[in-house]
Amino acid sequence: MSQSPSVTLYPLGGLGEIGLNCMVMVSGDDMVIIDCGLMFPDDSLFGIDVVIPRFDFILANKHKLKGIVVTHGHEDHIGALPWLLPYVDVPVFGSPLTLALVGKKLEEHNLKEFVTLTPVAKNQRIELGVFAFTFIEVCHSIMHGYGLGIETPAGKIVHSGDFKIDRNPMDGHFTDLDAFARFSASGVRLLLSDSTNVERDGFSLNEREIKGALSDLFHKATGRILVTLFSSHIQRMQEVFELAHDTGRKVAISGKSLFSNTEIAKELGYLRIPPDSACTLDDLPGMPDDKVVLLVTGSQGEPLSALSRLSTGEHRQLRVHPGDTVLLSSRFIPGNVRAITRLINRLYKLGAEVLYDNVQAIHASGHAYREELGIMLDTVKPKFFIPVHGEYRHLVKHCRLAVSRGVAPERALVIEDGNPVTLFADGGIRLEDAISVEHIYVDGKGVGDVGQSVLKERALLAGEGLVIVVLVVDEKTGEVTLGPNIMSKGFVFEQQYSHVLEDAKCIVWDIFENIPPGNPELLKERIRSSLRRFFRKILERDPVVVPLVITL
Repeated sequence: MSQSPSVTLYPLGGLGEIGLNCMVMVSGDDMVIIDCGLMFPDDSLFGIDVVIPRFDFILANKHKLKGIVVTHGHEDHIGALPWLLPYVDVPVFGSPLTLALVGKKLEEHNLKEFVTLTPVAKNQRIELGVFAFTFIEVCHSIMHGYGLGIETPAGKIVHSGDFKIDRNPMDGHFTDLDAFARFSASGVRLLLSDSTNVERDGFSLNEREIKGALSDLFHKATGRILVTLFSSHIQRMQEVFELAHDTGRKVAISGKSLFSNTEIAKELGYLRIPPDSACTLDDLPGMPDDKVVLLVTGSQGEPLSALSRLSTGEHRQLRVHPGDTVLLSSRFIPGNVRAITRLINRLYKLGAEVLYDNVQAIHASGHAYREELGIMLDTVKPKFFIPVHGEYRHLVKHCRLAVSRGVAPERALVIEDGNPVTLFADGGIRLEDAISVEHIYVDGKGVGDVGQSVLKERALLAGEGLVIVVLVVDEKTGEVTLGPNIMSKGFVFEQQYSHVLEDAKCIVWDIFENIPPGNPELLKERIRSSLRRFFRKILERDPVVVPLVITL
């Protein structure tokens, strides 16, 4: 078996979590990366900006790397590129819109002039070493995403990308099942398919239904309409501009990412704004409320977004008016639900009416539901199946669906990040030894310097606070010249608990008098352990205690 031509898949992210999508394919001396995404931190990752895949395997084999293929322009598929591209010199391939969004990210990191971005059209075929990629158009919540038909020395592989099957598409945005079928006609060894919505039965809502629901709301609203959505959802923006034009309103944009993406989409011809339907924020004073639509950032309750600043009265140019209708035309990403709920409550306090996916059909998922996933399986008819893009339960349920659609149970494989799989041309398959894929945390300009020990300390500080003990000792006499001073940071309100802190000072004095002079490390350790025991006993709290013993 080992003499047979082979291809090995190394999943570096996206198998076991939503986001962080990154798959590496290796055959002989050739290597290609499919997607390079990030993941946003949850509440437990204090201070972390973004999470990116570990690139050690890529960098160790970068002499083999022929190119990077990106399926579409969402952050969970392109967001980690600025942290990889400084270390590899290969072209990046994707649709024109995808690469425009990549280019914008690279500009922000001063990398664009050093990277070759190569746009590809639908159904175009490119060769990267021993691999050949055919780009197949798919429908998703961002325009011009691609699935991939991949020819390898071990047979054909299909990567679905993020997709849905819109049975009544608008503007030709559809998943080209005919192209998938043509590519698969001679047989497909392996299908890698999006698992995000495998738990949802039937078909997802289509964009035509969403536009119909939005149209009803636009015609009924008597005040201003505020719409927030993912800044990459160009098609939904097109609908907002068209509906504003139909109802005699003008659209103003607030939010850097929305403004940037609309400019990119206009330049590429993907966003066609009807005449006299756009205005600036400076044009709004004096305009009647029933003639205004505001397109704003903040669909996930981000603290610095336009909608969040509006809800707290901190927006420089805008205020919420009683009677405003706010449309949250996006899904609630897990981990952001509490922030979004707080945002909604603040908007209601200001007199706005807020509509969102749970109460009004104003958002359609970009990911295929169970029946659509089944159609993809029926179209490709793979010999082997590996689910991607999902949490572990999604992967398991997608494998069960594949088996129900004709894939042999032993050929439907659940693998996680860091579990390589090798396909051989003679028909065999082998699970390889795991590789290291621990997530890398980006905090400001620091990449990977914050690990579990630092995060544990941050969690302790966030949970119990900090107590600082300052003691200045004369080195010659051994006498205390200053202190002990005790400062509480996030532990207790000092005025209310001054008696507790005074008792703590007495404990420090007792320790000092019983420790031989000239041993500051022992003194600090005794202060730390004694005060932690004291605070646990008196207040049932366990702060971080930092003794500072200074000898002069």
